[in-house]
Amino acid sequence: MPTDPDLDAVFAALADPTRRQILSMLLEDDMAVTDVAEPFGISLAAISRHLATLAAAGLIRQERRGRITWCKLDPDGMQAAAVWMRGFGQFDPVDLDDFERFLAAELDGPDEDQGQL
Repeated sequence: MPTDPDLDAVFAALADPTRRQILSMLLEDDMAVTDVAEPFGISLAAISRHLATLAAAGLIRQERRGRITWCKLDPDGMQAAAVWMRGFGQFDPVDLDDFERFLAAELDGPDEDQGQL
């Protein structure tokens, strides 16, 4: 079954807790890149890479206003992921933290080939 590259980009962007926290912050209001970076103990360059990933996935938009780059949540960005997840019924309403824990448990589970000769 072929995968949807846009959907893959959204889930890849959501896989990182820093990016999810950034999205939560942007739910409140548009923010300058420096304001987004403030609560994190990482470099401005690292935050910029996170923001670029979110923008490439269509989850945020960035806009230059003078010397300042502003970030804004793009509400349509998660539409494809929400539609895909609703198809499973059990994820309605969607709790992405639970979904992440489920995926982590599945990925960290015992390898089926381990211990077999």
